[in-house]
Amino acid sequence: MESTPRDLGLLDLIDAFSREAFTTEVWRICRDGRDPIQGAASRSRWCNGNFDVLYTSFERDGALAEIHALLTLQPVFPSKVISRVHRFSISVTRTLRLADLPTLERLGVDTAHYGTRDYTKIQAIADAAHFLDFDGIIAPSARWPCLNAMLFTERLADKAILIEHTESDPVDWAAWQRAKRP
Repeated sequence: MESTPRDLGLLDLIDAFSREAFTTEVWRICRDGRDPIQGAASRSRWCNGNFDVLYTSFERDGALAEIHALLTLQPVFPSKVISRVHRFSISVTRTLRLADLPTLERLGVDTAHYGTRDYTKIQAIADAAHFLDFDGIIAPSARWPCLNAMLFTERLADKAILIEHTESDPVDWAAWQRAKRP
């Protein structure tokens, strides 16, 4: 993977945040057959491709909105792929909470363009948090008025994901879009 020097000022700003412990239920959307608690190294909003991230949302519609936005980038919305919505519990101990846009602005994010696909600064924040041994980030969704939790899977303690409370239902994208679009 490519390596860019980390911004020491950003590292200092992020290191000053407390490491938050919390337990909550989260939502995740996956293709049918994919393990819902498997992260991936992707070049996405909160990942520069150098570590695995498990994207989740505090709200069902938040998880749906995030994946729907990705699917609409394709030339034709995929009608044959079955997506499933999953709910499970997470318990983390060292999470970076960036719970509002003013907090992101203090870290150098242009929040007027937060919903765009320019991820450069946000990926730098995630990379710094990963480097500083946080186990994930809580931040506003760019697609729905809620918070998302992005978990660094290699940093999660055993049993951080409590799968005994899992539920999984197929997604009807057309029905969701008609009923829930903000």
